Amino acid sequence: MRKTVLAVMFIACAAPSYAQSGSTAPGVAKTLELSGPRFGVTMLSDGVIEKLAERDIQIGSTISQFGWQFEKQFYNGGNGVTALNEWVALVGGLDQGVVIPSISWLVGLRTKEGAEFGLGPNLTPAGAALVVSAGVTFRAGVLNVPMNFAVVPSKSGTRVSVLTGFTLRR
Repeated sequence: MRKTVLAVMFIACAAPSYAQSGSTAPGVAKTLELSGPRFGVTMLSDGVIEKLAERDIQIGSTISQFGWQFEKQFYNGGNGVTALNEWVALVGGLDQGVVIPSISWLVGLRTKEGAEFGLGPNLTPAGAALVVSAGVTFRAGVLNVPMNFAVVPSKSGTRVSVLTGFTLRR
């Protein structure tokens, strides 16, 4: 009898519980891969330039950026805000003959109209910092064209980036 009661309790607890006010269960969450190339420019404050100079990286105040954004959008059926998880790997300074790697992990939100906001950690040779990003994604058929503005304040100074690129929705 105890085994039967425990089995019934286990099955009852293992069944999904719904906190929604409606009587229907929510649909299965879908994800959408929106990865693609990114390019743009980053403006560096004097403090960041000095910090990089300590590591024998001599650059000007504006550097080019090239890289790839690995993005997963948690699809909600197209009727509101979607959640985003993205990694942005960039190489900066190629226009000045140097390679400055940068990696950012952003979590954020995107509206149905394409406005987006995200934040997360950023790592570069200048140190670790928090990146705050906002932008808009324009859609044309299966092509997405993001335009993003990012600010990375740190104890050595501030970096401001403007990036674009493209992705294809499949």
